[in-house]
Amino acid sequence: MSAMLMEDAALTAGQVAHFNDHGYLTPLTAVSPAQAREFRERLEMIEAKLGREAEGYLKIKAHLASPWMTDLARHPRIVSAVQSVLGPDLLLTGSSFFAKNARDPRFVSWHQDAAYFGLSENAQVTAWVAFTPSTVQSGCVRVLPGSHLGENMRHEERISKDNLLARGQTIVDIDESRAVSMELQPGQFSLHHVKTAHCSHANQSDDRRIGLAFFYMPTRVASIRGRRSAMLVSGVDEYNHWDPDPMPRCDLDPVCVAELDRVWGNYTKGAYRLT
Repeated sequence: MSAMLMEDAALTAGQVAHFNDHGYLTPLTAVSPAQAREFRERLEMIEAKLGREAEGYLKIKAHLASPWMTDLARHPRIVSAVQSVLGPDLLLTGSSFFAKNARDPRFVSWHQDAAYFGLSENAQVTAWVAFTPSTVQSGCVRVLPGSHLGENMRHEERISKDNLLARGQTIVDIDESRAVSMELQPGQFSLHHVKTAHCSHANQSDDRRIGLAFFYMPTRVASIRGRRSAMLVSGVDEYNHWDPDPMPRCDLDPVCVAELDRVWGNYTKGAYRLT
C-alpha cells in the first residue's frame, strides 16, 4: 500500500487500518534522497574507521555508533508514523544495519522478531529506513501479510555463513507465494509489526543495499529477560521498565562502543533465544 507523506507525517485512518490488518505499511518518506546519500557516506566513514563493514557489527543497538543515528531514530516523520499505531510514548529498544554488498549472496531467512525479542507483549514496530535503493533485484525486505494476527510460527535455528541473522532463526514452513516485496528508494521507510514474518533475498544488483532498522515500542512494554536498556524517543516514560541507553557524543564514542560490544556479544552467545 503506497503512502503519501502528510504534512505532520501522521498516518491516515486508512493507513493505520492497512497496518493493523496486514502487518506492514510501505512506502513512507523520512528524508530526501540527498540526505540518504549523506547518511550512506557517513556510515561508510565509520566502517573505514572500524576496519569492518556495518553488517555483523552495527547490530542490536546500532544507533549507539553516532549522534546522527540517534537523531534519525527521533526523526519526526518516522516517530509520528510509529505513534499513529503505537501511541505517543515511545522507546527505541534497538536498531540494526542490514547491509549487503553488490552481488552479495547473503540473505535474511524468514522469521518473526516476536519469537526472539523477549517482550511482555507483542507491541513493537520496526521502521526500516533505506540508504540505497532496496528493490527486488537488490534483495528488499519481503513480508507475509496477515502473519502478525496468529500465534508465533515455528522456528528453527539454522546457522549459515550467508544468513545475516547470527542465530539463523528460520520459520519452518512458509508460503512464499503470498509474500509482498517492500521496495524502497533512498530516504523512504517501511513499517512492519513485530509478529510479521519477513525475510530478504540475496543482492543481485551492482551496488550495496543498505538499510537501518529501528525497533520502537510503547513505554508500557517490559522485558521478560531481565532489565535491559532503551532510548526514549517521544512522550514520557511513566513505567521505568528500561535503563537509559548511553548517548553517543561523537562517532564511535568509547562508552557507546563498549555497550555495542557487550550487547552484540550477548546476542551471538545466545542471549536472544526463542521465547
